[in-house]
Amino acid sequence: MSADPGDSFAAEPYERLGFAPVIVGGDTGAYAAARAFHEAYGVSSFVISKYQMWMIKHSAIIHHLPVENGTVPEHLAQALEAEPLQRLRANGVRILLLGAIDSTVQAIIALRESLGEDFVVPYVDQATFDAGTIKDNFAALAERLGVDQPVTRVVDFSGRWEEQVPVDLTYPVWAKPADVTAWYWTEFAGKQKVHRVETPEELEQLLGAVSDAGYTKTFVIQEEVPGDDENMRILTCYCDQDSRVRFASWGETVVEDHSPNALGNPSVILTGKNSEAVDQAQKILSALGWVGYANFDLKYDPRDGRTKFFELNPRLGRSSHYVTGAGNNPAEYYVRDWIDGELTSQPGERVEDQDEVVYTVLPGWLAARYAGEPQRRAHLRRVLRRHGTKNPFFYREDRGVRRRALLRAAQLSTVRKFFRYYPPVR
Repeated sequence: MSADPGDSFAAEPYERLGFAPVIVGGDTGAYAAARAFHEAYGVSSFVISKYQMWMIKHSAIIHHLPVENGTVPEHLAQALEAEPLQRLRANGVRILLLGAIDSTVQAIIALRESLGEDFVVPYVDQATFDAGTIKDNFAALAERLGVDQPVTRVVDFSGRWEEQVPVDLTYPVWAKPADVTAWYWTEFAGKQKVHRVETPEELEQLLGAVSDAGYTKTFVIQEEVPGDDENMRILTCYCDQDSRVRFASWGETVVEDHSPNALGNPSVILTGKNSEAVDQAQKILSALGWVGYANFDLKYDPRDGRTKFFELNPRLGRSSHYVTGAGNNPAEYYVRDWIDGELTSQPGERVEDQDEVVYTVLPGWLAARYAGEPQRRAHLRRVLRRHGTKNPFFYREDRGVRRRALLRAAQLSTVRKFFRYYPPVR
């Protein structure tokens, strides 16, 4: 559904609620957020993106607004003047403005001061954003607070990188950009979201390619924590405006995406609970003065039995439907805090309890095959039989004919991709 000036939509539900969700970015995370708002409040979200990617295309719960580039504040400002949003604002509807990826969150933060009071921006300021999300800053903060993390070294490309190549690491290591927005604009042959590096020579080659491509920020090099995808963990926390964690959702990854452009994205998650990890996250979030959502990547280390923090993402993650599927709708915390003013004015205990479910973008029969240990595989299948799959895209309220055909094709493509890049051995 396209929400251009000629597109009609019912303003009454937004007027009744007093807000309209507007999401910048058209990927899986954008659709998951739109679905969460529809499940909680019965309204469609406005999604601002350059293209209608398959995740949001032909969706009955999304009004699409085009933008030249949503990561550029000037372009985003123009998109926010679209006639449907002007019409809602004129009728007293507040715009709850959300970013689906880090770079669109940054664009929203950059516009905060120029937006009117009818825009709600549930994010920290730029300095806090940098302190928490630039990976070398996060690593330094975690070390200062005594939060568990892998052995970490930093290379600064604003200086002579050749003199900074670490020589005291155990290989393999993972190399990744500290500034994901700067990385977005960096192009070179073989570029990936993160790079697994087997030898010191390979690391030097990678760093040379990064430098030649014009990247001038820092790079984080971390020793690999042993174990495959099944040792990965995910933690989503919501902080009220006093930086108290009011809600936390924990998940254990079964398998990640192994295709080059989406490497590391969780594809199958078994939900659970880990209060110790939430306590460590609270240390980080309190030190930062964080508000809104924080999404952490972690990994269980079998050598010492600790779960190591890798990074903080300043938003709901692209796999945020694992939260909704487990029984806690993340959209409600935005509204309770920033629209109704309920959370900060009414302090309470943090919520961690959730159903044990399987989030997956794969068919259930394939998801279970990625569980390595027989006992875990059997447990996964029991959960699947009890609750079915929690796939963000298969939503009974969004099942138009064209949408169903698109999803069938996309699911087949996803299965083919997994068999190509990471075929199950079972």
